[in-house]
Amino acid sequence: MTGVSGGLNDAWPDLTRCSCIPHYATWNLLAKRAASIGPVFVFAYNLIACVAYGPWVLYLLITGSISWTLAGIGFVLLSGVIYLAYSLCLQRGYQLADLSVVYPVARGTGPMLSSIGAFLILGETPTGTGLTGLLMVVAGILLIATQGKIRAFTSHDGQAGIRWGGVTGALIASYTVVDAYAVKTLGIAPVVLDWFTNLLRFFLLLPWVLANPGHTIAAMRRNWWTALGVGLLSPLSYILVLAALTGGAPLSLVAPMREMSMMVGALMGMLILREAVGVWRLIGCGVLIAGVILLSTT
Repeated sequence: MTGVSGGLNDAWPDLTRCSCIPHYATWNLLAKRAASIGPVFVFAYNLIACVAYGPWVLYLLITGSISWTLAGIGFVLLSGVIYLAYSLCLQRGYQLADLSVVYPVARGTGPMLSSIGAFLILGETPTGTGLTGLLMVVAGILLIATQGKIRAFTSHDGQAGIRWGGVTGALIASYTVVDAYAVKTLGIAPVVLDWFTNLLRFFLLLPWVLANPGHTIAAMRRNWWTALGVGLLSPLSYILVLAALTGGAPLSLVAPMREMSMMVGALMGMLILREAVGVWRLIGCGVLIAGVILLSTT
């Protein structure tokens, strides 16, 4: 299944490195606020994403911009299953630990493993500056998550955050490498890939929701506006990332660059959710920024 990017041009790689950052941070903040209802919330925002971005995909279908191949269908199915596991693990992590722990750990391990996948699977060539920047991004994220204290790894909440954040990060790396291959090698349009994986997740969760519709209605009674925000922002932020890859940006650069959103997310956790703030988290933000600057020069 291939298709055009819907008018995306060479300016996308530079644009997406900046524009996806607030979207990622904002929808993760919203997801944290609805963490208590778990899979129900994942189902709801997938439904909204399918409805909101459906007209764009329908336009591409009508204009004949999409062709179908077995490889393309296979990668869409694989991406959808991995992304569903990621969504459920992220919500579970947010149930058990702070946003400012789960989110940094997930988004720290994600780019590291994604870059390794880019080197081993996609054949990208690492550079000394790029590897240094990647390590600084990961170090900055860990400083933000742990506040420079070993007990962040040993406390009950800290262990839960690191455990679920680590699993989530591994799933981020998995779907990122799969999707990068899909858009860069198979030529699948970013919005097409994201929309069909959302549709797959919707149908995978539908039997679970229909088994107890009353629970779903009750759980979402005060969370539809939150689901609307995530359903609109989450696909948009990822479509922009995929567009950068389609425009020629290497995965080993784009994956870590996304993690500037982690810094924004951690700050939102501190300022809006009133989670703890300290000098080590500020230092971590500085190290993260320095790492992204190094990556941008490669």
